[in-house]
This record gives sequence, structure tokens and C-alpha cells, in this order.
Amino acid sequence: MNFALSRFVLHFGGSLKTANSGRNYGGFLFFPGKTRRFTASSISKVQTTSEELLVVVGGGAAGVYGAIRAKIVAPHLGVLVIEKAKPLSKVKISGGGRCNVTNGHSADKMVLAEHYPRGNKELRGSFFSIHGPVDTMTWFSDHGVDLKTEDDGRVFPVSDSSSSIIDCLMLEAKRSGVLLQTGKVVTSATITDSGKFLLKIEKRTIDSVEYVEADYLLIASGSSRQGYALAVQLGHSIVDPVPSLFTFKIADTQLAELSGVGPMLVTHWGLSGPVILRLSAWGARDLFSSGTLFVDFIPDIHIEDVKSIIIRHKNQCAGIGGDILWASIPKNSLISVASLLKQCSFGVTGKGQFKDEFVTAGGVPLSEISLKTMESRVQPHLFFAGEVLNIDGVTGGFNFQNAWSGGYIAGTNIGKLALDDSLKEEAV
Repeated sequence: MNFALSRFVLHFGGSLKTANSGRNYGGFLFFPGKTRRFTASSISKVQTTSEELLVVVGGGAAGVYGAIRAKIVAPHLGVLVIEKAKPLSKVKISGGGRCNVTNGHSADKMVLAEHYPRGNKELRGSFFSIHGPVDTMTWFSDHGVDLKTEDDGRVFPVSDSSSSIIDCLMLEAKRSGVLLQTGKVVTSATITDSGKFLLKIEKRTIDSVEYVEADYLLIASGSSRQGYALAVQLGHSIVDPVPSLFTFKIADTQLAELSGVGPMLVTHWGLSGPVILRLSAWGARDLFSSGTLFVDFIPDIHIEDVKSIIIRHKNQCAGIGGDILWASIPKNSLISVASLLKQCSFGVTGKGQFKDEFVTAGGVPLSEISLKTMESRVQPHLFFAGEVLNIDGVTGGFNFQNAWSGGYIAGTNIGKLALDDSLKEEAV
């Protein structure tokens, strides 16, 4: 029995049971496998020529965006970004290399918040009001990146290349005076007697350790264990991280007969498509272990109507031979067929990554930070932004918007604190 798959969606009311070349950015020069331009002297330079120092752990979207914003608000502030690999690596590969910057169909903060399985209640407040999708699009447009909004709301650079976003951010970081070091990891953080952050920084390629004192610390390390460890060292708890935005691996040979394209994409190895990705995000914790998925193939049709349809198309029904008299078929058999269409169960045997989407549910609890400032409620002058927090969105540009919003808010408030401290010192 073959179905027009485009008619099928998952019924969310159903059950879900747990069962080789370098790129030059002026001040930043990157050559894979080669020594970076900035060395240990960069840290010393920042600390000796600036009144205060902000260290950003993580050179992703939230970290770089936040670093730029902090430097713009407080030009005297030394800003140093520490990244263990290449900066903006996730930006580069997201959206199939096009970079889904944000979503242009969710300007209203209440509507926007509904796209975040973790954070949907907390994000209804000031978070997106301070810096939402429109603000993000305006920022990139003002910095020379032409954007386009596709029919489904996803926003991409007109160039269809993530390099447009990366080049923009890196050049603005250079212009504003942000320093970046790659190939290094912040492995520990403690608080000094003077209230500053003492950071232990190790190089990945050689046995080298540096210690840096920072006045402000922004942890924007994504789903890296590095960020979780630093958060715990500084007094925070962690909601256990689990994968989000994944496809379902299902060992059912009957699925092959339903292969096709639609809201739910059936493949030879399982289920994928927009509906599956949304369900995987909302059911990330329930599906962390293999479980059972119930699919309603015809959610808009009542089960009694399904029975009527089966009677009219009796020769097309699975499991009912043409040589069997319809009158002799037990009523229970009809109910079984109808039930199979309305609540078909599949055993989920594993998870698969959807293209280049990789998002984590879990991280620093939102109750431990202020979303108005992104500052820790546990430790003053400690800030968080991006996926290190227990925030994750469905596919469509929402996870990057979390990064832009959180980075902007954190950078703004770090800059304001640095300005206030500078004015106080001048008054003395």
C-alpha cells in the first residue's frame, strides 16, 4: 500500500514514549596547521595597554558578536577572544555553507519564543526585545552584508555563502580592536582576592601554559565541555546536555515502500524532514535513549471516517486480499487497519545528524543568569551567551538568533560596566 507522503505529518498530540589556504583579515591570519599570527605577547599587550580586560571563551557567533559589541560600547576595554579551533567554524558550515543567519518571519517576541524547546518561557521577556531578528538583520546590512528572506522565513546572505557573514564579523572585530587567539583552551578559572578571574590557558599543540587575569569573563563556548567545566568551577550547575535536532533511525523494512518527500521524509534508514526535526527538538530528552514513536499518518481525519474510507477502497487496503469477501472480514480487522493509520508505532533505534545541524539541549540553567544582562547571578562580572546556556531552538535560524541576541546583550552590559568603572577611577 503506497501513500502520497506529502499528506502526512506527525500528530503532536500523539504519544512519545521513552523505550589548505589561509584567509587574511588584517589583524587575524589563519592557516590550518600553521602558527597563528597572535602569540603569548598578545595577552601581555592587552593587559598592559588597557585599563580593564574582557576575556571571551569561544570564537563562535555569540563570542565574536559579543566581543565586538563590548569593544564598541567601551573602546578603552581590552577584549581578547580565546578559541580552541578555527573561529566561526559553525557559521561556516551551517545551512549547507550558506549560513541561516536568523528567521525573518518571527519578529514578535512571543511568537519567536515558541520556537525554543528549552527557553520558550524565559525568552518571552526582554531578551528578544533588546536585540531580535530585525536588529540582527539591520546590523549585518549596516555592515555591508545583503540579506534575503526565503519563503519559509529563513534568512541568508544574498551571496548564498557563509563567507559573507564570517568576513563581516572578522573585519569588524579587527576594526574595533578585538584580539583573537586560536589553538588555545581555557582549562580553569578561579577568583582572585581582588575579585578578578585567574584563567589558565593551554596551547593545544605544544606543552605551554599561560595565566591571565581578567576583569570580565564571557563564556560563549557552545556545547563544548570546556564551557561547562568553567561554569562549574565558578559556582554554576549544569543541566545534563543531550543532542537536539536529529533524525530518527528506524529498523522497519516496510518504510522503504513509503519513501518520498514531504513534511516527514521517509528514507531507507528511518525518518527525517522538517516535522521530524521539530519533534526531535521538543522530545530531545525523551528520545535521548531509544524509544517508541507513534505517527498519525492522517491527523486531519477522524478514525470513524478512516473506516469509511477503508470500506470504499477495500481492494487497496494492506493485509486484505482481493479474494476475501468484505462481509467476512471481522470488524476488529477494520479497526486494526484504521488504528495503524492513526497510531502507527516505530521503534527508534538511534539518532542521525541532520546535514550540518548539531544542537545541544542542556547547559547552564537560565535561572542562574539574568537574561536582561546575561550576567551570572552567582558570580559578578561573569557572563554567558549562546548554546552554553540551556537554550536551544528548532531549525530555521533560531539557534543563531539566540547567539546574536545573547552576545549583543552580554557585550552591551560588559561595556557599560567597564565604562562605569572607568568613570569612577577618573573621579577618584
